[in-house]
Amino acid sequence: MNRDFFRHLRTLVILGRVSNLPTVWSNCLAGWWLGHGGNYDKLPWLIFGVSALYLGGMYLNDAFDAEYDRQHRPERPIPSGVISLPMVLGWGLAWLVLGAASLIIIGKTTGVLALILLFCIVLYDVMHKAITASPWLMGLCRFWIYVIAGSTGSWGINGWPIWCGAALAVYVTGLSLVAQRENSRGPIPYSPLALLAGPVLLALVMNTGDYRIQAIGFSFILVLWVARCARTIFQGSRVNVGRIVSGLLAGIVLVDLLAIAPDCPLPLKAVFLILFGATLGLQRFVPAT
Repeated sequence: MNRDFFRHLRTLVILGRVSNLPTVWSNCLAGWWLGHGGNYDKLPWLIFGVSALYLGGMYLNDAFDAEYDRQHRPERPIPSGVISLPMVLGWGLAWLVLGAASLIIIGKTTGVLALILLFCIVLYDVMHKAITASPWLMGLCRFWIYVIAGSTGSWGINGWPIWCGAALAVYVTGLSLVAQRENSRGPIPYSPLALLAGPVLLALVMNTGDYRIQAIGFSFILVLWVARCARTIFQGSRVNVGRIVSGLLAGIVLVDLLAIAPDCPLPLKAVFLILFGATLGLQRFVPAT
C-alpha cells in the first residue's frame, strides 16, 4: 500500500514538474520586491496561489497533450497508463480553482490579474501545439506573475514589475523556442538565443550610477550561466535539448535576481541563490520538461 502511495505521489510530482516551482517562487519574490515589498501577510497567499496555478497548468498541459504523447512521448504518465486522463484533468482543475481563490482573497486588483493569468494558462495548454506563437504565450504567463506579485507590494503595480516582467517574458520565450526543438531533428537556430539577452539589456538601461555597476555584475553571472547551458549549440556536437532547457529554466531565478539585485538587501539575494540551487537539485530527481 505504501509503495502504491509513493508511486502515485511520484507520478503527481512528475506531472506537476515541481522541480520548476522554485523559479515560480523567485518570480513572486522579485515582483513583490519591485512593488516595494511590505504587506508580509499577503506574501504566503501570493506564493501559494501562484504555485497552485502553475501546478494546475502543468497538469492540464499533460492532459491536453495526451494524444501527442501517445505518439511521441509514450513514457509520459498518461500514455504509459500510470494515471488516467480524467484524474489528471481533475487535479489540474482543482489546482487552478484553488490558486485563483487564494489570489482573490488578497484583494480585488490581485484577483482580477489572477483571472487574466488563469486565462493565459488555459489558452496556452489548449493551443500550444496548434500555434507557432505559443512560446510567447508561455512568456506572457510569467509576465503576469510579476504584475500579480507587484500588486501585493506596498507601492502596488508600477513600472518596475511591468518592465522587469516583460524582460522575463522575453527570456522565457527564448527558452521555450529552444524547447520546441526537443522532439525534432536538425540544428537549433541562433535567433531564440538572442531573446535570452533581454533581461541584461533592460538591466543596463534601467539602472544608473552605482546601481548600474551592480547590474553589470549580476548580468555577467546570468550571461555566464546561459553560455554554459547553450555552449553545445555552438560546438557542433550532439545537442541535448532537454539539458539545455533545464539549465535555462533554472536561469529564471538568476533573471529574477538581476531584476532586484541592484536595490535589495544581501539576505534576500541569498534567498534567490538558495532557490537557484534548489531548482538544480530538484531537477536531478524530477524532469523539468
